[in-house]
Amino acid sequence: MTVKFRRDGLAGRIVLDRPKALNALTHAMVLGIRDTLTAWADDDGVAAVVLTGAGERGLCAGADIRALHDDARAGGAQARVFFADEYRLNLQISRYPKPYVAVMDGITMGGGVGLSAHGGVRVVTERTTVAMPETRIGLMPDVGGSHLLAHAPGELGTHLALTAAAMGPGDALLCGFADHFVPAAALPEFTAALAALTPGEALAAYAAEAPAAGLAAQRGWIDTCYAAGSVEEILARLDADGGAGAAEAAREIRAKSPTALKVTLAALRRARAHRTLAETLEQEYTVSCAALDSHDLVEGIRAQVVDKDRDPHWKPASLAEVTPADVDRYFAAGPVLGTA
Repeated sequence: MTVKFRRDGLAGRIVLDRPKALNALTHAMVLGIRDTLTAWADDDGVAAVVLTGAGERGLCAGADIRALHDDARAGGAQARVFFADEYRLNLQISRYPKPYVAVMDGITMGGGVGLSAHGGVRVVTERTTVAMPETRIGLMPDVGGSHLLAHAPGELGTHLALTAAAMGPGDALLCGFADHFVPAAALPEFTAALAALTPGEALAAYAAEAPAAGLAAQRGWIDTCYAAGSVEEILARLDADGGAGAAEAAREIRAKSPTALKVTLAALRRARAHRTLAETLEQEYTVSCAALDSHDLVEGIRAQVVDKDRDPHWKPASLAEVTPADVDRYFAAGPVLGTA
């Protein structure tokens, strides 16, 4: 079993159990979690659901992108079904009628964010690293990540999306990806307590003050630079800023897929006007399905995970070559997720 389910007193426990793969999500895991959550929603013996990851490295590094790469090369039919079921699960978690406690200890990225950051009780530790790194592989933030990023304070979400930068616990709290900080040393006692206590009671006993949010002190240049209306103008403002943080951000952005960058910026701007997470998930599904037909997704995964040469050859290769029509294609009417 790659995900384990068990009852423990008042708690229904979900443990992602692929530690050697950093608990990367498979389609079977998504379906198993969906079905178990559905059953526990009507089970009076389950007062709260607790999500954790096996191993010492993290909750979940995201979807199994090597499998995504192979399927995209073959046309992407299975990936489309996986995306649909995964995004529906993200929405199910956001609407869950019982406390859903996600322990975001260690690496929590991509699909791991989708499993955790839409829950009602989101816990981080000093070991937490949260990120939506999709632009590194020619994809755009999904699993409801563009909703979270679009509603982060100021332009922090735009910065995180375009650079694929990671957040520590303080930044995850600042940006709305988490709610509470529990020291890693206290996690065994905290999670065990949930068998008998409500999440609120357990947090009262074990939560502590979180580390400072490093991004808070950088809001000035981030909000100024990323308020621009295009990726090209954002880069121009970063270049003109002169600060070390802005220079590093510009370097990171220039390494990403030009198409993914422009589509990501458009997706975040559109998501700000959405009324619900469901509406944003519908948009993400359209965008992700379009990405399956692109050159950059397969090439990005090849460079990062398959060949690991870290030398992707994007097509188009420059921002100037990505036209408005190229971007609009990702938002054109396509498969419907059916959540809105």
